[in-house]
Amino acid sequence: MIVALTITKFNRITIPFAFLGMAILRIPLWLNTKCKFWKLMGSGKDAQVDLPPDFRHWAILTNWETRQDCDAFYKKSLPIKWFRLFGSEEFTILLNPLSSHGLWSGKQPFVVSKNSIRSTDRIAVITRAAIKFSKVKDFRSNIKRAAAAMRKADGFILSAGVGENPLLDQATFSIWTDAQSMKNYAYKSHDHSDVIKLTRERQWYSEELFARFEIIETNGTLNGLSIATINNV
Repeated sequence: MIVALTITKFNRITIPFAFLGMAILRIPLWLNTKCKFWKLMGSGKDAQVDLPPDFRHWAILTNWETRQDCDAFYKKSLPIKWFRLFGSEEFTILLNPLSSHGLWSGKQPFVVSKNSIRSTDRIAVITRAAIKFSKVKDFRSNIKRAAAAMRKADGFILSAGVGENPLLDQATFSIWTDAQSMKNYAYKSHDHSDVIKLTRERQWYSEELFARFEIIETNGTLNGLSIATINNV
């Protein structure tokens, strides 16, 4: 399986076309029988985690059985052409699922191959949660410190906050130098481990997912940062 995530920054003048795309681009994605799972998403400010919505950054997440199907989508599809026509910056990363637990919109979107073995130390992570409406205020008041701690953690490379809904559906994408650095942040960082504890105690989520990935390829930049150049991914 190939998982592709693209985050595109739109010019201010083309923001209306980003909103329009969120509506009409669902049709070709629905009709694409080779795409096994997809999400059109907005993002936090500057594509970061835990901040107010940013109407300039938008994302497409897709799953494919083969690299050929993925490449054909990026060469010929209306959603990608639309994003590139109206966008001013694009970051795309291709991923191979290594492990995945939980559900996204009632589905397990990331199928892990029995032969999946990491070829590099670097690892990508997607965490996603559907937040109960009654828990939104409590969740948002606590998640900020965990996001801030992540950006300061050893081994952290990059993160982006995306989601189908700015209040109720939150997904965090992050890249780490190695799995141990990610685990140290997740379980040894006081701010994050405390949030995990509160998540269980206060039952913030109606649905959640945690997945790890091997990084196959990256292209473009996110807020001017080229992961391929800086980290030789």
